[in-house]
Amino acid sequence: MLTTSQVKIRHRKEGFFMPQMMPEYKTTPVIHRYNDGAPVLSARDIPYPADCVFNAGVVKYKGKYVMIFRNDYSPIHGHGFRGCNLGIAFSDDGKKWSVRKKPFLTAEDMGDPEITRVYDPRLTVLGGRVYLCFAVDTKHGLRGGIAVTEDFENIEVLSMTVPDNRNMVLFPEKIHDRYVRLERPFPVYSRGGKDRFDIWMSFSPDLRYWGDSELVLTVEDVPFANDKIGPGAPPIKTKYGWLTLFHAVQRDESRGKNGWDDKWTKCYCAGIMLLDPEDPGKVIGLSKFPLIAPETGWEAEKGFRTNVIFPGGMILEDDGEVKIYYGASDTVECLATASVDDLIALCKPPCS
Repeated sequence: MLTTSQVKIRHRKEGFFMPQMMPEYKTTPVIHRYNDGAPVLSARDIPYPADCVFNAGVVKYKGKYVMIFRNDYSPIHGHGFRGCNLGIAFSDDGKKWSVRKKPFLTAEDMGDPEITRVYDPRLTVLGGRVYLCFAVDTKHGLRGGIAVTEDFENIEVLSMTVPDNRNMVLFPEKIHDRYVRLERPFPVYSRGGKDRFDIWMSFSPDLRYWGDSELVLTVEDVPFANDKIGPGAPPIKTKYGWLTLFHAVQRDESRGKNGWDDKWTKCYCAGIMLLDPEDPGKVIGLSKFPLIAPETGWEAEKGFRTNVIFPGGMILEDDGEVKIYYGASDTVECLATASVDDLIALCKPPCS
C-alpha cells in the first residue's frame, strides 16, 4: 500500500489477480458538493440532440469559464449510443452555464474517414492559448489527440497517438523547457489480457512529437483500485508540487445491473496525488482514500452507468478555492469545491 510519504517506484512486482470485492469508500470531508450534488450541466441544457452530458474539460480563460463536454446521444439498448460529439459552454461564475447552439467538434469535423467518434475532452491554458486533449475511436483502434485554439471557433490538431492511448492531460507550463503530459495507454497483452491500466508520462519539445515516456502510478499503488487508473483533470501548480487528480476503478462482479446497462460492475472514484515540482514523474504524496466517491442520487442511483465519478476539470481560484468538475454516472456534469490547503494536506508528505 502506498503511504503518503512514498516516492515513485521504478521497479514493481507484477501481481496479476482477478478483480475482487473491495471496501465501500466515502467522499473525504474536505469536499463540498455544489448545490447538494445537483448537475451544473445536463442533457436538458443542450439545444441539440443530447442524452448524456459528462466528462468535461474546464478552464478559466480571458475572464470567462469555458467548458467543453462530451455529449452522447441516441441510445441503442445494450450497445451504447449512435452519436457522440463535443459541445462547448461558457460561464461568468463557473456554476451557471450557457451552451453554444451547435457542437464544438464532431467526428466529421476531423476530416479523417477513419475517425468514427470524438470524446472525453481535457482543457489546459498554456502560453495564452487553450489546448484540447481528446480521444477518438477509429476503424483501427482508439487514439489520443492534442489540438489548440484561441477563439473556440478555429482549431488546429497538433498530434495524434497510435492506438491505444487516451485520457491525456497537459501540464499548464513547460518543465525544464519541455511540454509534459499524463496519459493512460491500454497494454492488454502485457498486463494479463484484461483491464490493468496505469498512469504514464511523456515529454515533448513542441507538442507534436512525444517520447521519453515513463511509468508514474500503477493500479497496485492505489488502495481503492483493483481494475485500472488514469489521469483526471490537468494538474495545478502549488508551492508543494503539482496537485493532480486521477480516476480509480474497482470492479465487483456481484454488483449486477447498475444504470441502463444490463450489467455494470465497476465503480469509479476520484483520487488525488502530489507530483514533484521539478520531476513530475515522481509521486511525493498520495491520499490512500478516495477524494470523491459516488454517493448522491446522480452519482450512485440514476443515469447510464451508475457509481461513476470522473474528474476532468480543476481550477484554482485566487482565494484558494479549488473547483473540481466531474462527470457523474456517465450522464451529467457536476461541481465540487475544496480549499487548496486541505487538498494538499490529504497527500502532502510529512515534514514538508
